[in-house]
Amino acid sequence: MAPVAMRLAAQSLSDAQPVPFWLEDPGKPGALPALTGTEKCDLLVVGGGYSGLWTALLAKERDPSRDVVLIEGREVGWAASGRNGGFCAASLTHGFGNGLARWPGELPKLERMGEANLDAIEEAVARYSLDCDFERTGEIDVATEPHQTEELHQWYEEADRLGLADGLELLDRDAVRAEVDSPTFLAGLWDRRGVAMLHPARLAWGLKRACLGLGVRIFENTPGLDLVPAGGGMAVRTPYGRVAARRVALGTNVFPSLVKRVRHYTVPVYDYALMTEPLSPAQLASVGWKNRQGLGDSANQFHYFRITTDHRILWGGYDAVYRFGGKVAAEMDHRPETYLKLAQHFFTCFPQLEGLRFSHAWGGAIDTCSRFSAFFGTAHQGRVAYAAGFTGLGVGATRFGAEVMLDLLSGERTERTELSMVRSKPLPFPPEPIAWAGIGLTKWSLARADANGGRRNLWLKAMDRLGLGFDS
Repeated sequence: MAPVAMRLAAQSLSDAQPVPFWLEDPGKPGALPALTGTEKCDLLVVGGGYSGLWTALLAKERDPSRDVVLIEGREVGWAASGRNGGFCAASLTHGFGNGLARWPGELPKLERMGEANLDAIEEAVARYSLDCDFERTGEIDVATEPHQTEELHQWYEEADRLGLADGLELLDRDAVRAEVDSPTFLAGLWDRRGVAMLHPARLAWGLKRACLGLGVRIFENTPGLDLVPAGGGMAVRTPYGRVAARRVALGTNVFPSLVKRVRHYTVPVYDYALMTEPLSPAQLASVGWKNRQGLGDSANQFHYFRITTDHRILWGGYDAVYRFGGKVAAEMDHRPETYLKLAQHFFTCFPQLEGLRFSHAWGGAIDTCSRFSAFFGTAHQGRVAYAAGFTGLGVGATRFGAEVMLDLLSGERTERTELSMVRSKPLPFPPEPIAWAGIGLTKWSLARADANGGRRNLWLKAMDRLGLGFDS
C-alpha cells in the first residue's frame, strides 16, 4: 500500500467504533431472564441465532400445542446473526457455482426450494410485522478482472441451460456502472429476485418477539453445557439448571456442538466489516445505487457491500482469518490490519468518496465446512438434530435448515430429507497442525489465483478433485 493511500485509509478509521453497527440500534430488546431450576418441554432449541429462532418459530407453526423452549448462551442475535452484512439469499448452496460443482443433478430442485424459502421469509416478515428493513432488491456479482467477466458469462449460460436464468441479467461495463458507479467494475450479473437486503439484528429481534408471541419460552444468558440421554428423551445441563426434552434441535453453528462428533466438520473463520457514516446527497449521487442492490465482487478473496436505509455503505469480506486450533475467542473480533486493508480497498473501488469516514468496524467468527454450505444430521437415535456449516450465507438458508431439522426429528421422509445435500456430509477437517497448514496453503493459493487470471495451481486442483476447500 502506498504511504499516501495508507495514511488516507488510516484517517478514515480514526473515529470508527469497534462494535457492530447493527447491534447499536435503539430498538434492541432487553435480555430475558436466565433459566434456573428444572424445565421440561417437547422440543428444546439450543442457540438464539437465526437457526434456533427459525426452528422454534416453525415448530410452533407446525404444532401450536408443542411446548418449545429456546436457550441462548448470551442474548438473542448477539453473534453472527446480528453482525453480518444483511444479505438474505435464496441460494441454499453458497451460490450457483458451488451448487453446480457439488450437486449438478439436484441443482434445479435446490434452486426452486431456495426460492420458496426466500418467499416464505418475505411472507413471515409481513405476517409477524418484522421491522427489519427487508428489501428484495437482488444482488449484482461484479467482475473486476477480465477473467471474472468470462466466469459471469459462463454462469449465466449454465443457468440458462438448466432453465434457471429467469431473473438473471448480464450487465456490461456501462450497464453495471449505471447501477453502481465504480471504475473497477467491468461487468456484472444481476440476480434481481434471489437476494433481499435487511437489517440483520432487527430480523433476529423480530423473530424473538414472534416466538414469544406464539408461546415459545426463551431463556437468555443460558448456555447449554452438555447433552445426555434422559429416559426416553434428552437433557441439557445449564449453569443454573437443566432442561429435559423429548427432542433437541442444535443451532449452535460456530460454537462447539453438543454432539462432539460433529465438531470436526466445521472450523471457525473470522470475517470483518466496516460501516461508513451516512453519505451526503452529493456523495450518493456520485455513486448512484438507486436500486439498492447488494454487491459482491467475483474474486476468491471477495468483498461484499451494500447500502443501508440511511445511506451508509457496509463494506466487508476479503480476509478470512483462521486461528491455529480453531478456537473462538473474543480477542479475534477486532483486527486493525484488516480494517486498514478494507478501507484502502474501499477507496480503490470508490475513489469519488475520498474523505468519507467509517463510523464502525467489527468482526467475528462464522462457521465454515469443506463444502461451503450447510450439512445436517441426527444423533441419539433421532432424538437430536443439527444443522451447521452455513459459511456466511445463513441469513436465508438457516430457515431451510430449521425445516430440515424439524423433518428429521419427526422421522418424516420429505422432499428436503431426500436431498443428497441433506443425506451426505462434507469431508471433516484434519487435526492440527495439518488443518492450519492446509488452510494457510489454500488461502495463499486462492490469492495467487486472483493475481494470475484465475488460474488454479496444483494444490487447488487437487482440492477441487477431493471436494475440499476453504471459504468465508
